[in-house]
Amino acid sequence: MAKGLKLISAFLGNTIKELRKKQSLSQEELAERAGIHRTFMSHVECGTRNITIYNLVKIAKALKVKPSILLLDIDEIA
Repeated sequence: MAKGLKLISAFLGNTIKELRKKQSLSQEELAERAGIHRTFMSHVECGTRNITIYNLVKIAKALKVKPSILLLDIDEIA
């Protein structure tokens, strides 16, 4: 994974993790709500997986936020 992509993935993963924790959800609960595998969610939060727009939208819906919320301030690192 290229350095820029690693930074973006880590930023996105951290944003998802913060929102999940604010809602007192486990990774497993969030993954279930989003319809994705728990280990995939773990990789997303760790920034080791580059996710599709489709999965980004599924995670946003599971967190009950607009997908754009997950990308706020991402231009600061890109």
